[in-house]
Order: sequence, then structure tokens, then C-alpha cells
Amino acid sequence: MDQQGWRNRSVLLIICLTFSLILSSFLLLYLLYVLQYGLMVAAGIAGSCWVAVGASLFLSKRVRCFGVLFVLSCGMRQGRNVLITAGTSLVVLKHVQNTLENITGLSRSMVCNLQAKRVSIDTTPLCNYVRMLRWVGDVLRAFTDFGVAELVYDLEVTSRGDSEKLRERLVEAERTLNGTAKSIWAAVDTLSSVSQRLFPAFSFLLLMGFTVLHLRRYCHNKKYENVYITRTFINFDEKQKAEGRPPVLPLTPKEARRYITIPSPRLRATEGKAILKFSFPVFTHCLAWVLFIGVDVLMFWFVEVIRTKTHNKIRDFSYQVSIFEKSCLPKPRLVLYDSILPLVVLLAALLSMSLMSAKLTQIRLVVCEQFFSTNAEERVEFLHAKILKKRSRKEGNRKAEESSLRSLIKKVCIIHRSLINIDGDVRMV
Repeated sequence: MDQQGWRNRSVLLIICLTFSLILSSFLLLYLLYVLQYGLMVAAGIAGSCWVAVGASLFLSKRVRCFGVLFVLSCGMRQGRNVLITAGTSLVVLKHVQNTLENITGLSRSMVCNLQAKRVSIDTTPLCNYVRMLRWVGDVLRAFTDFGVAELVYDLEVTSRGDSEKLRERLVEAERTLNGTAKSIWAAVDTLSSVSQRLFPAFSFLLLMGFTVLHLRRYCHNKKYENVYITRTFINFDEKQKAEGRPPVLPLTPKEARRYITIPSPRLRATEGKAILKFSFPVFTHCLAWVLFIGVDVLMFWFVEVIRTKTHNKIRDFSYQVSIFEKSCLPKPRLVLYDSILPLVVLLAALLSMSLMSAKLTQIRLVVCEQFFSTNAEERVEFLHAKILKKRSRKEGNRKAEESSLRSLIKKVCIIHRSLINIDGDVRMV
């Protein structure tokens, strides 16, 4: 092998080891901080992965193709779906959980407030009513002393507040509330733990599966995404022209709108439609995120208003009761600032992916052509024959229409001549 060959092999080895090192670094972080493996175990697994993946990339052309397509898939529809799922999980686990916590805190505050006021609610109005009855008795004694007869009365009024039933109901309400909250938190914690542990691995396997599926379709289905005029197609058309066979280039205006010439720096109408189609799920999921976050913020605002505005005392006739005791005031929590930064990063990534989606599709096709030249030539021949077949069909239809038109004109001329002859014969008679 000459010096240039050794240089190329060395560059290829460095690139393969670098790519494998990046992948192994992500695996190391996942094992350490998500699965919480020990440092030595995680380092051993990541190191083995680095050596195995690097060697596979260096020795196998198909593995290199798969690696490049996997990276491209991260920025296409499959990567978009993974990021959307991550954003939805973040919103649900953060804001829905926080909303439930605020509701539970408000409910506990109400139960605590009722327990704190239980005695005053039962006895305060009764005590005031007793005082009123005693005052009425004093007034009656003053008005019934006429000097003739003396009204003797013995008015004894006592009050008793029996709050046992209320206490039992409050205890039962608190028990039910704690049981419901415990069940909810257990379910949420389980879902959060499972998603944090399995989501990265599941996303990686999902992207790998879609990459394998794309390669399978490209190699075995000639109609799959076969609407691009590539350099291979142009070379094949020039070869057909040199051999005296009918070429298809240049394309007609209608064909140029259907078949995209790549690489092309400018954005075409079909690519713009593809970008809008790619961005639509992002927009709809963003609306759902805003809805969940808005509900969480409104619940926080509602509880905060109760905490800050309803501790004033309200007077009612002859007694007063505060709406909320200070020791029972709810303490709402807002997690908006904890989730806004990750969501902004996700939205920025999704926006970039939307803008590059059409071009990444073209790059992926070019990569497949470079690694699978035989399949690329078969796809080019199929597309070339397909365009010629459509043209010949249109040409046949056009000739048939012209023939029918000529036949119709000929018949009209014959009829016209016959009418002229008949008119001349009539005049002679």
C-alpha cells in the first residue's frame, strides 16, 4: 500500500475512533448518572463499547454507512419525535405533578383550618347567644318591677359545643386525602423513575430501528423516496444519450416540479411543504405544553391569592372568625423556572431540525448512493424508465387526440361538401 493509502487509512481510523469515543462518553454518563452504576463498571462497559464500535466502523463499510445515517436520523423525523416525547414527559412530570401538589396542599390547608377553628365554630356563636339571653333577662327584670308584685325568675343558660362528629369527619377527610395523595405520588414517582431510566435507551434503540428500516427500504424498494435527480442519474442519462437512446434531461416544467435535482442550494416549493409538514407536530405539541404550563401557573396564582389575601378577619353580627389561620396557610410552589430552560433548548433544536429537514433528506440519499452504488444504479434506471414511460404515454395520448381531431375535421369537411352539392342540385332543378 502506498503512502497515500496509509494516510487515508489513518484518517479513517482517527475518525472512527473519535465517533466511537463520543458515543462511549454518552454511554458512560448514562450508566453513571441515570442507571447509577459504579465508576469501574461503567468505565469498563464504555471502554469495551469504544473499542468494539471503533473497530467495527473501521473494518466494515456498511457499519460506517449505518453510523452516518444514524447521526442524520437524529436530526430528522425520528429525532424530532424523540425530542417531542422528551418535552412532553418534562412538562407532564414537572407541571402536572406540581399542580397536583398545589391542589393537595390547598386541601390539607383547608382541613387544618377547620380543625383549628373547630371549637370556635361550635362555641363562639352559642356563647354570644347566651349573653344575649342574659341581657334580655336583665331587661325583663327591670321592666317587671312595678312595686305591687315582684317577678321572680331563675334564668340559667349554659352552652355546650359538641364537636365530636365534626372531628371524626375531619379525621376521615384527612385520612382520605393522605391516602389519595400517597397513591398519586407513588404513581408519579414510578413513572418518573422508569422514564428517566428507560427513555434514553429506548430512544437510541428506536433511532437504530428506523435507520435499519430506511436502509432496507432503500435497497429493496425502488419506489422508496425515488424522486431525486442526483449526479448518478445525470451520468446515466448522458450515457444513454451517447448510446443513441432517448434521454430525459432536461425535464419539462411539470416534471421539474415533481422531481427534485440535488444538491440544490435554493429552497423549492416541495421542500417548503415538507418543512411545514415536519413542523406541524412541533406546533401542536407546543400548544399542549403551553396548556399544561398555563394550568399549573393559574393554580399557583389561585393558591397564592388565598395565602396572601384571605387571612383578614370577617365580622358577622356579634362574633368574628378568620377565614384561614396563619399556621394553616398553603404554601404553593412554582416550577416554571426549572422547566423553561430545557424547553427553550428543545424548541431551539426542533426549530433547527425543521429548517434543515428537507436538506438532511437529500444528504441521506447522497450518503446511501455513496455506500450502495449498485442499488443506486438500479434505482436510477428505474426512475429513468419511469419518466420515459410517462412521456411516451402522454405522447401517445396527444397523438390520439390529434388523430381524433383530424378525423373530426375531415368528417366536417365531407359533410360540408355534401351539403354544397345538394344545394347546387336543388338550384338546377
